[in-house]
Amino acid sequence: MPQLCDLAINVNGQQTFFINQKILSAYSEKLKKIVRREKRKSQIKNSIIEIDDFPGGPDGFELVSRFCYNHGEIKITVSNVALLHFCAVFLGMTENVSTSNLLKQTETFLDGMIYWSWQDTVSCLKSCELFLTNADSSGLVEKLIFSLLGKISYNTDIATLAASSSSSSSSSETASRFRFSSPSKTTPESTKPGSSSKQWWFDDLIILPPMIIEKVIKNMGAYGTDNDSLILTKSLLHFLKMAVLQCKSGAKRAALYSRSAYAGLADTAVHGVISMSCSFSCRGLFSVLRIVSGFGLSKDCRAKLEMLIGGMLDQATLDDLLVSGHDRGVFDVNLVLRLMRIFVHSDLLSSQKLKKVGTLIDKYLCEISPDQNLKASKVLGVAESLPDSARDSFDGVYKAIDIYLESHPTLPFAERSRLCRCLNYEKMSLEACKDLAKNPRIPPDVAVEALKLQHSKISKGEYSVRVKDLKGPSMINSSGMVLYNGDVESLSPENQDTRMNMQWRVMELEKACREMRRRMPKLVGHDVNVMRGTTPYYSRSPLPKLC
Repeated sequence: MPQLCDLAINVNGQQTFFINQKILSAYSEKLKKIVRREKRKSQIKNSIIEIDDFPGGPDGFELVSRFCYNHGEIKITVSNVALLHFCAVFLGMTENVSTSNLLKQTETFLDGMIYWSWQDTVSCLKSCELFLTNADSSGLVEKLIFSLLGKISYNTDIATLAASSSSSSSSSETASRFRFSSPSKTTPESTKPGSSSKQWWFDDLIILPPMIIEKVIKNMGAYGTDNDSLILTKSLLHFLKMAVLQCKSGAKRAALYSRSAYAGLADTAVHGVISMSCSFSCRGLFSVLRIVSGFGLSKDCRAKLEMLIGGMLDQATLDDLLVSGHDRGVFDVNLVLRLMRIFVHSDLLSSQKLKKVGTLIDKYLCEISPDQNLKASKVLGVAESLPDSARDSFDGVYKAIDIYLESHPTLPFAERSRLCRCLNYEKMSLEACKDLAKNPRIPPDVAVEALKLQHSKISKGEYSVRVKDLKGPSMINSSGMVLYNGDVESLSPENQDTRMNMQWRVMELEKACREMRRRMPKLVGHDVNVMRGTTPYYSRSPLPKLC
């Protein structure tokens, strides 16, 4: 054994190989120099020589050792040619050391790249992932990308691939840029992929790392703001979505790249969405936002994407708004606040759209209210983001506030009063006002104010009927309504029912007011921790929806 293995080499601090110095030195000039230098330093026979930054680590060194021990022969494939090539470059395995050395063999194999199939080219690019720095600096990655683009241009209509149909001049320019490496006369039919889909090529590139995808798109002339291709945009979004799923699943590959490595691709995808915005629905734009938001999207791209979504917020659904929060909260409430500001300042705002969004926001408030990390200021901000005209009724806002107060029993008294300021009591139903008056979570001063306004509203219209229905003495008030002063018996049966109904509502409110005054001294000094258990007049969902 000592005669066969007289040299110990530790590769990248990961693994130690015991080899025969003479066999490997016969093919590597650099290894001869390393051994000579290290032995002079240590002066100790059979010491371990350390080699750092070796391409491919122990796997690469093992392949080189097999080549040397097999008398300069090894089976070269598309999967190992890149690794063997960079190992040969690193160790100086040139023709000056030995004829038909490893470097020459790998170069000969790579020269036939133009005849490789599509899958072989992608496979070779994939193999460069673990030593991408070496592959990039040598120009091999660029050669492989040019080969890919040549095959794409041979099998795809470039005008529909790399540019929008509205830009014919740029389409022809891009097409000519692609043709520089097109093997249209020399590429055999076997290189053609079987799929007829326009994005067949990108479905296969999903296995590649983000840096290589970025280089592919740059060479296509469609990177960043230059992207105006719907096909490329959708393919990029699919690639980013797969990356998100890998990150969530804890896949091994996801650990190799930080999310910032995808930032350029995310920006490119968003620029494509902006230029082709007519092809995306409101729900589609929210899906785009969910995909790209975790990849370090630039502020400019995020602002433009949110501008598109905010302008069509009336087409959104509750599920669209429930975007996961990236901070402590369950939901991204700040996003909704930004979208609301954009919506209310949009040029095409109508009363119908405003009321539709008002209903949506009330549902949204009810869903986010149970979040324990949600601050009262955020609830108030969302509720007040719309003008009063957006709501015919404030019952939904009251429901959301009550859910929030129930979920946050330790909220200070002052914060409760501040939170209720967004309620318009005049637009609340009698049933909601009665519930508010009896609700121990609502501050007493708020309850009294709501009852007073409700009582005033009903009193003003207590005997209000239409002029044409009256058959007796009357007088007209300032609002144009007629207050009846005559005998009740002379009223029509319909108006008698109206009067009795109004009278009953007043009695109910007066009863609630008396109850409120009776309980007020107890409520003011009552511990907030026991203000629970009241069953509201509405039903509420037990848990919030999660996106």
